[in-house]
Amino acid sequence: MIEQEETTAAERTEARAALQEATDDLVMVRGLTTLVADYETRVPTDYTTATWSPFAEALTTAADVAGDPSATSSEVAAAKTDLQTAASELEPLQGSFETITNDTFWNDTDGNPIYSQGGGVFKFGDTYYWYGVHYRGAESYREDPSRKYDDQVSFVSIPVYSSQDLVNWTFENDVATTATGLGDLGGDLGDAGWVGRLGVSYNENTGKYVLPVQMWHPAHDHGVLFLQGDSPTGDFVFGNFQTQVQNSPTTGTGDQTVFTDEDGQDYLIFSNREGRSRAFVSKLSASDSLSAEPAVEVGYNADGREGNAMFKLDGSYYLAASDLHGWNSSVNHVIESTTDDIQGDYSDEYTLPGTEMDYSHVTQTGFFVTVEGTEQDTVLYAGDRWADFAWNGIGYNQWMPIDQDEAGELQFHSMSQWQFNAATGQWRVGPQNNYILNPDFQADRIIVSDLTGWTNTGGSVTNVEGGANASRFALRVSGGGTQQEIDVPEGAYALSLSARGEAGEVVVTDADGNDNVLEVPSSGDWSEHELTGIELPAGPVTVTVRSSGSGGFTVDGLSLVQQTG
Repeated sequence: MIEQEETTAAERTEARAALQEATDDLVMVRGLTTLVADYETRVPTDYTTATWSPFAEALTTAADVAGDPSATSSEVAAAKTDLQTAASELEPLQGSFETITNDTFWNDTDGNPIYSQGGGVFKFGDTYYWYGVHYRGAESYREDPSRKYDDQVSFVSIPVYSSQDLVNWTFENDVATTATGLGDLGGDLGDAGWVGRLGVSYNENTGKYVLPVQMWHPAHDHGVLFLQGDSPTGDFVFGNFQTQVQNSPTTGTGDQTVFTDEDGQDYLIFSNREGRSRAFVSKLSASDSLSAEPAVEVGYNADGREGNAMFKLDGSYYLAASDLHGWNSSVNHVIESTTDDIQGDYSDEYTLPGTEMDYSHVTQTGFFVTVEGTEQDTVLYAGDRWADFAWNGIGYNQWMPIDQDEAGELQFHSMSQWQFNAATGQWRVGPQNNYILNPDFQADRIIVSDLTGWTNTGGSVTNVEGGANASRFALRVSGGGTQQEIDVPEGAYALSLSARGEAGEVVVTDADGNDNVLEVPSSGDWSEHELTGIELPAGPVTVTVRSSGSGGFTVDGLSLVQQTG
């Protein structure tokens, strides 16, 4: 009928609409079939009987709906929602501690590089899905991390990885690429001048997964692009483009993430694009999640904030952000809800404890994942180290745990290595954790005389360009020194570092006042030095770097690691 000349325009339009509806129904069934096939691989003996029984029932129902050619789109969406809900409540009989190592470039389970920045991790069913952006510069920096790549912010794709434990990630698909079309806007993502800062929500009404992402397009202004897919790992297609969220003073957004509340309602967390002084919370439309409803301003800072992201812990909402200075690291600034309304009143801004001594492990706020474990709830902080654009050190993704102390106050734990059990929510320090903070002197980003995390004890102290192993900065002390106090558990430790220039020493002083001294001779080039067998009682330790003269003692890559075996 569509191609018959004797039909009217109205008839052809009606026929196209019917064809599109039938196509959508087929796609939805395909997505449900994909989920059913995945969940059929689960083994009942791995889970508690109480949680397996409702899951098995939902799986049987979903399989029946997927195989029913007369199933409606609403029936398919309901079966998908029920299956995911039952899967999300599966309780493993046991979990294991998996190791997260920061300050490295991460690989997926096939050994290929993980390229994922400015995204988020979202749990659909019993599986975590990590979405982010692959930028061209990320490849260049990984190959040669000795300089900036400011000119390589071009968009490559939006990859998605899956994991059961938040540590081992399997590449699934590039859900969007430069070839992804922009619907009635015309063109594709390859034409965009900027693509980044995204999240994913699941809409129970449509059974679709919706991905809002910033886009600037020379023909369409700044705005939020909404892509949608029928499964978490399938190809996503154009859904909508919203140039401005009502109540925001600018088109587009400054930075943005997606937050899903416990009741399933999804929100866009963002700042205004120009100035980024205002923090907003906007509901995604309940009908299809393809637009952001009028925003509510919940925070304001005249200096501006970026990396806006939200998490919820113990009934309170926390909106965190970083300093506004172009992909560089900073403390995390937090505002906390004072009611149970996510769009209600919030506290004054305060610094997240634990982020001060190394500027959030030399990152800016990326996103958060709240893990409700069988033993405890832990928030996973996913710090974004935009290394290729700011030369902030090795690795793009630096993940740390956040929990509450006995007084109920938040605490950020900066570690180079730690272990996490996603089933129980428990975490512990890794065996190769470096207890020294800001050990590579990268946190400050510029030349300063008071380095973050270090206290000067006299003489001349500064960071200098040109660190060991092509890193950006090193520490130089002349006629004096600088020190840092940290807490360590009881054990034997190894102190190591790189040094050049005049002679100096690094002293580890334990809680009882005993000194452990590593003497470092002068050297024209970078040289490696180590002191092992340092017995330390549990408690505070002071690490002091001081020169032997006034000529300049330069060090980098300080490490204090507990010895094993």
